[in-house]
Amino acid sequence: MSERRYDVILYGASGFVGRQTVRYFAQRVPRGTLRWAMAGRNRQKLEQISTQFGGAVDVLVADSRSQADVDALVAQTRVVLNTAGPFALYGDALVDACVRFQTDYVDITGETPWVRSLIDRYHERAAASGTRIVPCCGFDSVPSDLGAYLVVQQLQRESGTTCQGVKAYFQMAGGFNGGTLASALNLYASGGNARMSDPFLLNPENGVNAQVLERGRDPLLPRYDPEVGSWVGLFFMGPVNTRVVRRSSALYARWGQPYGADFAYQEFFRYTPPLAWLKAAGVTLGIGLFAGILRQPALRPLLASLLPQQGSGPTERTMDTGWFRCELFGRGADGHRVQCVVEDRGDPGNRATVKMVCESALALALNRSALPGGEGCGGILTPATGLGEVLVERLRRTGMGITVGRLAGRSAESE
Repeated sequence: MSERRYDVILYGASGFVGRQTVRYFAQRVPRGTLRWAMAGRNRQKLEQISTQFGGAVDVLVADSRSQADVDALVAQTRVVLNTAGPFALYGDALVDACVRFQTDYVDITGETPWVRSLIDRYHERAAASGTRIVPCCGFDSVPSDLGAYLVVQQLQRESGTTCQGVKAYFQMAGGFNGGTLASALNLYASGGNARMSDPFLLNPENGVNAQVLERGRDPLLPRYDPEVGSWVGLFFMGPVNTRVVRRSSALYARWGQPYGADFAYQEFFRYTPPLAWLKAAGVTLGIGLFAGILRQPALRPLLASLLPQQGSGPTERTMDTGWFRCELFGRGADGHRVQCVVEDRGDPGNRATVKMVCESALALALNRSALPGGEGCGGILTPATGLGEVLVERLRRTGMGITVGRLAGRSAESE
């Protein structure tokens, strides 16, 4: 890659999450160690943000709907961090330019149909040039993808065995921002939601046996789960995270480092007493009703008017007091069991997401030679295949809890 003016450009910096990425870089990146700038469509808003940091942050203006603007922007940097969604509406030009200019890219999308379109259009070209395009680097889907990856690595390291399957259980508290909700509305308005039912939507190929398919189905109804000793139900982000984890497994298999021949992955939301069963039933019903409304074109405008608007989000207090915990339980082909826990303080959709995507961009900018596959590895990748252990260690250094170890006993399924 030829010399570029910047190491990282934060695109969408005037949005709700984008403003937080600027603050994160300003507070955590020592001056002189990294050349970075903020970018977006509205110069006035960007300059107001820059003023908050003494005017020390460079401001670049580019409309994502103008390929010429985007090309001029991308040509100046080694890495683009994109928070401007809905990504299916505003992300194509940026990714196209990144592939052509061999500029690495990360974002916070959870729009898997759009990611599928990127795979179809750009994976082979990006792989050939060693350009890393890594979507889904926020709360969806870093904890899931890195957690499953660490479980697999632990089994291989300690027992020399492959992984038969991983189940993840989430707990969390926080709020939603308008950008996330706008992406959900656009997903249904464009018909992209129909593709999300494919459990292997992001896989390179759909050669999965019936047993793996059954063990990896998205849960629909709440149930008591003896693995965690509590009631569990569907996790609203599961249809995103599970597809990302399965792509990681498929890519590592292509690279000769398989998770396991019959690897399966599922996600759940875990409910705690009192009345865990009632909470599980109530939330499941609520998610079903919300999805039902989204499927009705006549009701979407009414719903949109009642939800937080783009550019808005939770209060500082809500974001500061939020938290998440993801427990992943893996079983090896030989019956050994491993647990990984990923947890942090701060609203998952905002505070944690900002930390994850910023550290992802910094990993590309500062630790590229240590990333999975080395310098020449590229394509439409995942957090686990594009960033791997480097991102794990960077997140640990920020205070995020990421632990992994063996569980006593053997899996009952292997007996």
